[in-house]
Amino acid sequence: MTARGLLMIEHRLIEKMLKVIKEKMETYKNGNYDPVVVDKVVDFIKVYADRTHHGKEEDILFKKLESKSLNPKDKVIMQDLVNEHIMARKKVGELLSLNSKIKNGEKSHVNEVAEIINWLGDFYPLHIAKEDKVFFPDADKYFDEAELKQMLDDYYAFDARMIHEKYQGLYDSLK
Repeated sequence: MTARGLLMIEHRLIEKMLKVIKEKMETYKNGNYDPVVVDKVVDFIKVYADRTHHGKEEDILFKKLESKSLNPKDKVIMQDLVNEHIMARKKVGELLSLNSKIKNGEKSHVNEVAEIINWLGDFYPLHIAKEDKVFFPDADKYFDEAELKQMLDDYYAFDARMIHEKYQGLYDSLK
């Protein structure tokens, strides 16, 4: 397994999840809306796609790259990726807010939820392709073999902390 390979495996699950929810959204627009499923999707995107996956990219890969002499093209792409992560977080926040309104009886927001789900479903494959096909291969060139192995170890350590972080946060929110 390589550091890049681990991130790409996570990409495949994100793509599959978004494809499924886009398909479900079509039935939801016809009156079968299920806010619990949307909550589960929001949780998946927030915890898995953003905190776990984007967290590895931003907190490990991008930070390590900041210590390297990146060429201008790679610097621009890295900043674009960070900006795209921020944009996705904003959309997920809107999705969470709209789903709460729907759960409180404001059914008129279903089409807005569908628009955001479709936006996420269209956005992520493009974002992922940019990472898989352009940025990750270029980024690997800045590291030697030992650094790439250490990065993979760092990714595994990051993942090991995630479950504890999630549920410590739940406890903190409830106390």
